[in-house]
Amino acid sequence: MKYLLIFTFLFSALLRLSAQKATDERLAMQYYNEKQYDKAIVYYEKLYDKLPDAYFVYYFNCLLATKDYKTAEKITKRHLKHSATNAHLYVKLGLVYKLMGNPDKEKDQYDKAVKEVIPEQSTIFALAHSFEEVELYDYAIEVYLKGRKATPETYPYYYEVADLYKKKGDLRAMVNEYLNAIEFRESELYTAQANLQQSLGYDDKNGGFNNPILKEELQKRIQQKADKTVFSEFLIFILNQQKDFNASFVQSKALDKRQKGDGTRLMELAKLSISNSNYEVADRCYQYVISKGKENPYYDLANIERLNANYLQLTAQPNPPVTDASALNANMKSAIETYGISNLTFPLIKKSALIKAYYLNQPGDAIQSLEEVMAQYTFDKNLMAELKLDLGDMHLLMGNIWDASLLYSQVEKDFKYEPVGQGAKFKNAKLSYYASDFKWAKAQCDVLKGATTKTIANDALDLSLIISDAIGIDTNAAPLSMFSSAELLILQHQYDRAIARLDSINLVFSEHTLGDDIYYKKAEIFKLTNRYADAAKMYENILEFYPTELYGDDALFKEADLYDRYLADSEKAKQLYQDMLVKYPGSIYVVEARKRYRELRGDSIN
Repeated sequence: MKYLLIFTFLFSALLRLSAQKATDERLAMQYYNEKQYDKAIVYYEKLYDKLPDAYFVYYFNCLLATKDYKTAEKITKRHLKHSATNAHLYVKLGLVYKLMGNPDKEKDQYDKAVKEVIPEQSTIFALAHSFEEVELYDYAIEVYLKGRKATPETYPYYYEVADLYKKKGDLRAMVNEYLNAIEFRESELYTAQANLQQSLGYDDKNGGFNNPILKEELQKRIQQKADKTVFSEFLIFILNQQKDFNASFVQSKALDKRQKGDGTRLMELAKLSISNSNYEVADRCYQYVISKGKENPYYDLANIERLNANYLQLTAQPNPPVTDASALNANMKSAIETYGISNLTFPLIKKSALIKAYYLNQPGDAIQSLEEVMAQYTFDKNLMAELKLDLGDMHLLMGNIWDASLLYSQVEKDFKYEPVGQGAKFKNAKLSYYASDFKWAKAQCDVLKGATTKTIANDALDLSLIISDAIGIDTNAAPLSMFSSAELLILQHQYDRAIARLDSINLVFSEHTLGDDIYYKKAEIFKLTNRYADAAKMYENILEFYPTELYGDDALFKEADLYDRYLADSEKAKQLYQDMLVKYPGSIYVVEARKRYRELRGDSIN
């Protein structure tokens, strides 16, 4: 019974002590979080006496906050005496001496910390973080470099050092640490790129890593470490992002020569350049691959693709010189003779016919050449559909309405539920429109409003609305007939005749309802012929006289785009984009207008 009473007494006392400790911990943490350190220290002093290791940091911070530096010095020395391997305690002692106004002793403690730290990963991290917490970045870097020296092949701390240089504001040193990581192990390239993107920022408008320091340091590495091709790859990646394809060509060519490559990089760069309408660089890429000789695996493809790129460059011009078109057609004809008719030369066959039809005024010859090819060779049905559509367009140029319709109808029948078939159906509708059969054309467009391809659906909707607006009230279809014939002239690249036809509508039919359509179509012609100021004037006319009609929002956005991209008046463009947001809040152009407005205003766009 005696022992039971003693046990009960001791157990009750233990419970009381445990409850008191829990209360002290709760109150201590509450005051600590509220930064009432003078109250928190009362509890932490008691807690520290019982469990020094568990409560050292809290007690130490309270002592510094209440300026009891002597006690802070005392307990830190006590811990150092019993934990000599914890070099990060020297940092805390140095901080005490700093607050006591003793810089010599402060420095002595920091130096001891670096000197005595055991170069193992856990202790290196602990000490470096201690220095970093008090913004002693140079000491933290020194600690990591000591760790790097001890374990150069396992963990060299490149990312940690780079982050410290970033905090110091030394971007060049930071960049070099990331490049060191790539040099250490090339598989670090993507991790280093991600970190650089986060550190240097990613300028989407100007092409990603738009920082001159990175390019400079990469170029140095390429010169100093010619065997490390990963730096050339990284630089090419950046140049391509920034659309600096000329510089990318120089680097890609040099790397291909250094590696004695087959030109793969140049073929890829050519494709990228073409997708960005830089046909000059694409041509240089293909020429370089061709210069490697007929034994090169890309020799034939480079010859074909070069001509395709030349075609894109030619047709990008509103009125290319006939001599250029003729020379390119001759080169295509020579290539077709050299390689024969096949899927490889199919693009040349098609484009050669288009050149003759649209740029050399030889639609008859173009039709004959395509018909001969189609009669003698069997292509994939999708390629054959392309040829039929082009052949139909050429018959339309010559006024062979029935022949064009027949070809469009064949494609429509063969691909009834596919985009190419819906495209053929719209061509047939447009053909009826050119032929002034507006009722039939509108009926077909109304069906195509539900087309799976958004472009076809939108084009069908626009054409249907034009017909409805022009002859919905006034049954006189003559003005619309003149308008549709002007559109056909534009298709035939007869721009002057098209403008004259459009102007004549106003002279002959003063009460017509095509005013906004005429301005919009003339703006299209002026843009095609690089008369951007005249095009802007046409859009202004729409906004002045027809702001609530079909082309109101289109005109405002496209006028803003002209001032933004071609007329070099950013203030005017900014105002027009802002007007877009206010006047046409439901327009499909609002998202893009808002983005461009913010860019012109100088906002940071993610």
